[in-house]
Amino acid sequence: MKGARELALDALLKIEADGAYSNLAVNRALAGHSLSRKDAALATELIYGTIQRKNTLDFYISRYVSGSSDRLEPWVLQLLRLSFYQLAYLDRIPPHAAVNEAVAVAKKRGHAGIAGLVNAVLRRAVREPERMSFPDNLPPAAAIGLAHSHPEWLVARWIRQFGEERTRRICEANNRPPKAAIRVNRLRAGMEEVLAELRQGGLSARPSAIAPDGIIAEGGGHLAALPGFAAGRFSIQDESSMLVAGVLAPEPGMAVLDMCAAPGGKTAHIAEKMGDRGVVVANDLHPHKAKLIEEQLARLGITCARTETGDAADLPKRHPPESFDRVLLDAPCTGFGVIRRKPDLKWTRSEADIAALASVQARLLDAAAGLLKPGGLLVYSTCTLEREENEKQVEAFLARHPEFEPDASAAGRLPDALKASFAAPGLLRIFPMDYGSDGFFIAALRKRSFHGRTGL
Repeated sequence: MKGARELALDALLKIEADGAYSNLAVNRALAGHSLSRKDAALATELIYGTIQRKNTLDFYISRYVSGSSDRLEPWVLQLLRLSFYQLAYLDRIPPHAAVNEAVAVAKKRGHAGIAGLVNAVLRRAVREPERMSFPDNLPPAAAIGLAHSHPEWLVARWIRQFGEERTRRICEANNRPPKAAIRVNRLRAGMEEVLAELRQGGLSARPSAIAPDGIIAEGGGHLAALPGFAAGRFSIQDESSMLVAGVLAPEPGMAVLDMCAAPGGKTAHIAEKMGDRGVVVANDLHPHKAKLIEEQLARLGITCARTETGDAADLPKRHPPESFDRVLLDAPCTGFGVIRRKPDLKWTRSEADIAALASVQARLLDAAAGLLKPGGLLVYSTCTLEREENEKQVEAFLARHPEFEPDASAAGRLPDALKASFAAPGLLRIFPMDYGSDGFFIAALRKRSFHGRTGL
């Protein structure tokens, strides 16, 4: 039977060679293996941690391996990476245990020469830890990228946008474990009721400071395995993502469009806020993702929402002009606000992706504009930090559509704790270190009525 380290190695090879998503690779690695909770947690940490710290680990390896690490077989390089991760970042694992386990895996997978190489490299790292230090006088982007394991091009870009100190804090935050958050389904349960239920189950649970329907749960392991999830009493959703429905402010009886709805968390939250009265149209490009939305709605007991499939840019061909009171465009984006949950994103994305996705976002925003009733509200959200996808995208939209304006009343629909995150009227920006939640951008844009300005 494979142990935690060998399962982690399998997943890392799958992610690196096939471009598998880290979260899916973790689930597949653990499925069908009877690991203890402790070993499953270790395998999960090794996978995510090794991906998170990849370029720093490669730098450390280069200090102990003669010649280029490129000559190493892929599985040997991954084995050294996850072993150096244990030596550098997991104090609870004794160095000799990390070395011995790595050598055992090397003997099982390769010949005696490879096992000897792994043994020699790791034992040298244990004897000479001073080699795991960074060069002095590196340029800021290189220094931050190496210390906090982010691509140098991305760090340089963030320094230009946010400054050196804020960029450093972003990168630090991206390497911290994400909080586990759930959203109470007010159609089926109250906040205090769910809090009591979680605490009775042995979890540490507290209300979110920024999301009125949110709870932070700790010590619960797999939250989707709890009885309250299957019963539709709550959903798993990050706090930042929960804020979108609050800004959208849907009301019972309204017609609401969610343009890019999968996997359906925001669709469900919108319907819950409407008391399951009205119409919510949840569109997604892919039929299999629409099925995920339908499954989530059924679990939560929501009946007012229905799914559609197709390109969101073609929605004006399927719906009459000005037919919705609210439109949500949770746009496809680079995802740089959720790196702590999906660390592979920072290594697989390129600078060209930013411009390409910005073009898609602009096209979808233009489609949204004509579908909204006068006086209605369009909410544009992303889980990225990039100004080109966020503030600049909104500025360009407003220039193309003078019938829209920022909704300055949006801040009043969220808790006071978030007021400092409104960089401008109607524009909310959350960095990953601000509240320990995902990095997010939300813009509330009001369509002027026939009788003049509204919503200000």
